[in-house]
Amino acid sequence: MHDDDVLAAVRALAPALRERAGDAETLRRLPGATVEELADAGFFRLLQPRAYGGLATDPGVFYAAVHELAKACGSTGWAAAVLGVHPWFVAQLDPRAQQDVWGADASARICSAHAPTGEVTAVDGGFRLSGRWHFSAGCDHAHWAVLGGLVTDDGGRPLDMRTFLVPRSDYRVDDVWDTVGLRGSGSNDIVVDDAFVPAHRTLGYGPVTTLRCPGHELHHEPLYRLPYAAVFTTAVSTAMVGIAEGAYEHHLAEARGSVRTSRTASRTASPPPTAAPGARRAAEDPFAQVRLARAAGEIDAARLQLGRNMTDLYAVARRGAEIPMELRARTRRDQALAGERARTAVDLLMENAGRGPLRSGPDVLQRAWRDLHTARGQAANDVERALVHFAQDALGMDVHDPMV
Repeated sequence: MHDDDVLAAVRALAPALRERAGDAETLRRLPGATVEELADAGFFRLLQPRAYGGLATDPGVFYAAVHELAKACGSTGWAAAVLGVHPWFVAQLDPRAQQDVWGADASARICSAHAPTGEVTAVDGGFRLSGRWHFSAGCDHAHWAVLGGLVTDDGGRPLDMRTFLVPRSDYRVDDVWDTVGLRGSGSNDIVVDDAFVPAHRTLGYGPVTTLRCPGHELHHEPLYRLPYAAVFTTAVSTAMVGIAEGAYEHHLAEARGSVRTSRTASRTASPPPTAAPGARRAAEDPFAQVRLARAAGEIDAARLQLGRNMTDLYAVARRGAEIPMELRARTRRDQALAGERARTAVDLLMENAGRGPLRSGPDVLQRAWRDLHTARGQAANDVERALVHFAQDALGMDVHDPMV
């Protein structure tokens, strides 16, 4: 299978995903048929190492696929982005951990919850984990979980921030995800009750930040020399931009045939024969046109910046050169701004749409609006924090953002 084949297969899924968007919201997780179709299309293999049957593709192909999925269904794009990016992360781990995951089943899927909300205790040979981890998108369909945890000394002082790879047999999924937006993402809680994690299935943030991970001895593709933060944050922001573009395309089609009342109607505007007196086509309202143009500009700017940054990062990785901090900080800046632009675009479209999307019930634009405002709560989409860290880097100050 070639990466172009995967992208074509993903695009072919769009009509079915649009049809299932309401089902995903009702289920509060991705329908099983959707996950199986994504697997059959090869989506989950895009960032998986070739040594385990993956494609280790140019990351631009993965983000293009995420964009197409999110255009069709926001929850599908979001959950697929998160599940699909984790083969890249597992490839950073000790080769023994990779064998644990893919040795018996190369199609094993991995979810995550990176906030260090559980309890970690160092023991001989590894660590013991207990507690609850929140917001793990797609976890109902995963076989392993990557969990964040803080390692402390005997006095409770933090020593290290690590991630821990835990098999499905060592945790349970608590069905608590009942939200306004991204309802179908199934971002439930992961609950662990005193599970042992061997040392080889953990990874500290030091190697991740310095791009010196143990998995590099096994995989030499340039894909695995990219910064963790850039790969992960671009995945969720790409989903957000895809949601906005799907809403834009839907609204554009609706606007071409809709009518609205306006006191500023042009004398040359010609309402349809069935329209009420004083009504006009929404497409002929100049103020609506301005909002539409601004929304299109926000979406284009977000998509172009995300694409430029990943192209630049991948080019450096292919040369085998060190990725400059300036580029990493710029990527973080533009990732956060992309999410903000996506929300702004859909806010403009909502202003344009009148009262229709405000009614309860299935509506593409309303769903996109809810999805994007929910996505703002994800830590990677904290715009102000990202901009502060970008400015600090530009000014030559120390940057302490783990997402850079």
